[in-house]
This record gives sequence, structure tokens and C-alpha cells, in this order.
Amino acid sequence: MNLNLFVIVPILTVIAILMAKDNKQTRLFAAIGSSIQVLQAIALVYLFYAERGNGNTAQMIFMQDYSWFSIPNIHYIIGVDGISVAMICLTAIVVFAGIFASWEVTTLHREFFISLILLSSGVYGFFISVDLFTMFLYYEVAVIPMYLLIGIWGSGPKEYSAMKLTLMLMGGSAFLLVGLLGIYFNSAHDGGALTFNIIEIAKAHIPVEAQRFFFPLTFVGFGVLGALFPFHTWSPDGHASAPTAVSMLHAGVLMKLGGYGAFRVAMYLMPEAAQEQAWIFIILTSISVVYGAFGAIFQTDLKYINAYSSVSHCGLVLFAILMMNTTALNGAVLQMISHGLMTALFFALIGMIYGRTHTRIISEMGGLMKVIPFLSVIYVIAGLASLGLPGLSGFVAEMTIFFGAFQHVDTFHRVVTIVAASSIVITAVYILRVIGVLLLGPVKNKHFFEFKDATWFERVSTITLVSAVAAIGMAPFWLSELITGSLKPFVDKLLAAL
Repeated sequence: MNLNLFVIVPILTVIAILMAKDNKQTRLFAAIGSSIQVLQAIALVYLFYAERGNGNTAQMIFMQDYSWFSIPNIHYIIGVDGISVAMICLTAIVVFAGIFASWEVTTLHREFFISLILLSSGVYGFFISVDLFTMFLYYEVAVIPMYLLIGIWGSGPKEYSAMKLTLMLMGGSAFLLVGLLGIYFNSAHDGGALTFNIIEIAKAHIPVEAQRFFFPLTFVGFGVLGALFPFHTWSPDGHASAPTAVSMLHAGVLMKLGGYGAFRVAMYLMPEAAQEQAWIFIILTSISVVYGAFGAIFQTDLKYINAYSSVSHCGLVLFAILMMNTTALNGAVLQMISHGLMTALFFALIGMIYGRTHTRIISEMGGLMKVIPFLSVIYVIAGLASLGLPGLSGFVAEMTIFFGAFQHVDTFHRVVTIVAASSIVITAVYILRVIGVLLLGPVKNKHFFEFKDATWFERVSTITLVSAVAAIGMAPFWLSELITGSLKPFVDKLLAAL
């Protein structure tokens, strides 16, 4: 399979949108493009399993290597393993749902969909990259459109939020760039040429002294996007001001670049430093998990509640990665997929509710179950998935993480695992509180009776996400098998560094 199609199709979609005559054609072309991406993702899963069934157990398959800049030995190298395939599927689903959640955007509609699709092309490119330079390039392509999407189509203090988000993510990119250059200049294997090729760098042994300096820069660089404490403060403001689809993609997909990069680059390429310094970041991620959950309890705005919840759940991803065993790493990837779907669903629902009530303050709403029952039931399902109800994706991911983390027998790891696990109880508090105030009880405003329930495009968006959450929760084995087979080289390298 030609993986370049995951980048080419969004570009072709943008060209089609540029030629669209009106808003109707713009939405149609965006929907067709996102639908093609979903079909590509499904085909990729099928072909990936077919390759594995034919005995192809290479670390990366469907690889393509093109020389780009010969002097610094930069190549455009792409390929996928099971983890990449899972993240591509997540991206395709969230983008598809986000397009339909944005169906009623009328202000600069052409520019909105173009920016949204360009963002998705950067995400796809990041997940298929096997070269650090290419990966960083796509990382920037994915991050930069956020400024325009929030600053132009956002709400509230959108200019402030867009600037804060962009500056903090660019600060993280500066750390990341230094870390990646440090890896490059220590990548020569047996006197060979310097390279950005992740597979070749993994075969080399970066000096431990260099690892100790560049590992924290790389991990923090990716961790900023993954809402690592104390670099998480851009997240609540950015999410609160972003339009619905942008919040869906940002929390559902873009934040996963942080966890994915920290795992594939920082942990894998600098395992000795990861073993030495993991305890520092385990403490920081534990704070993220608990602080984010507590922060959500005290919010009154629906978007801020979900934004702080994302800090907690993304902290759990980084926490699991730092546990460095197969079970916990499997849980980390499952959590990225699960949280991506759940939080995209939450932000979609919040946007739909806001479009009717024109408020996000939960105390100003009530009794919505009586006036918009379909959206209310979907909100309950999303809430139950977030607090870890068995049968939904949140339970599978979180239990795998805590089971893997508790495999460590030392006191430190078990104590921080118990602390992180306490977030389940805290999550239940704010989820049940919101459901009680928002959906149940008497209808607080007589104008709420004039609301119409979900439109056809809102149903397409929400049902797509709910189906994915339920599919993972009820039958997680297919996704777990997809991931586990690709974890072995990572775990072997981390264990060899002990």
C-alpha cells in the first residue's frame, strides 16, 4: 500500500474545496475526502494483517525511502507498524466525525475546512514518518493551523487562547528540535554516516552522557503537546475557545502526537536515560493525572471540564509509557485511542448543546434529557466511557495501564500507581455531577422546549464515535493484538538498558 495517499488525499481535497462554488459543495468535498480516508484506514488494517499473515514480521512495513537532502543525509522515509496503524485509524474516524460536526459552519467556510484538512494531513504524515526530520516537519504542519482555527473561528478570548497555545507549543518545538538534533549528531553507527532514520538510530548506541542531556529535552518537547505538568496550561484555554471540530481534532488526535512521539522517539532511542530519569517524569505525570481530574471538578463551563479531563487522561498515557513493560505500553496506546474517541465525542456534544442553549455554564441548563433525548443519551454514554464503565473503551485502556504499572514490585511504582488510580473516583464525581445537573431534573428555561433533537449530520458524527468506543470496549482483542505485536522491539530495547 502506498502510504503517501494519506497525505495526498487531504491535499487533493483542499484543491477540490478551492474549486467549490458554494458552501454546499465545500461540505460535500470535505465529507467525500474524509470518507475516502476512513476507507483507506480500513484497507490499511486489512493489508497490514495480510502482510503479517504472510510472514512479514518486519518492524515497519509498506516502507518507502526517498533521498531528500544528500548533504545532511535527510531522507523522506515512511512506514507503519501496528501502533501507527491504530493511530491512523483514530485520526480517520475523528476527522470524519469532525467534518460532520462542522456542517453548519458558514463564516469563511472554505478557509475553515481547508485549515482543518491541512491539520489532518500533518497528523497523518507524522504517524507514517520513520525519519526524524520528516516527523518534525509534519509535526509543525499539524500544529501551525491551530492558531488560525482558534483565532478566527473560536469564541470567547480567542486571540489570547490562540496565541497562548501557539507560543507554548512552539516553545515545546524548540526543546524538541534541540533534542532531535542531539540525536542526529550522535547517530553514527560503527563509523557510518549521521542519520535521522529512526530504525538506523535504534541500531546505534547513543552515548549515555548525550542521552542524559537530550532525553529530557525530547520528552518535554513532546510532553508539552501531551499536556505534561506543568506545561499543560495552554490546553484548557485553547480547548475552551476552539470551535467544535477543532476541539475534537485537537484533543482527540493532536494531543496524541505528544504521547506517540515521547514513546517512539525519546523512550526508544534513548533507553538508558529513560531508565535513569523515568522517576522524575512519573511524578510529573502522576500530578497531571490527579490535578487534571481535580481541576475538572471545580469547573462550571462544559468545555473547561472536558479540557481538564483531557489533561488527566493524557497524563495517564505518559504515565503508562514510563512504566516500560508490554502491558503498560499496550495500555498507553489503547488509552490514546480510547481518549481520542471519547473526548472528540464530548466536544462534539458540547458544541451541539451550545448551538441550542447558547451557554456552556452547567448551572444555567437542566432537564435536557426531556427536550433533546438523543443527544442526552449519547452524552451519558460518553460520560460512562470516561469514568471507565466495563463494556466501553475507557475501562479496557485504564485497567490495562494500572495492571501493567502494578507489575513493578517496588514501593515507589506501586504508590504512584495507587495515586494515579484514584483519578477514577475523581472522574466519577465530576462526570456524574455534570450528568445530574445538565440532563436530569426540571427544564430550567421554557425556551428549551423549542429545541429540536439531533439533525442527520449530528447523528452521523456522534454515532460514528459511539460505535468505535463500544467496539473497543466489547471486543478489545483485535486492537490489542494489532498493538502488541509491534511493542516487542521497544520493550526489548528498554529492558536491555536496565
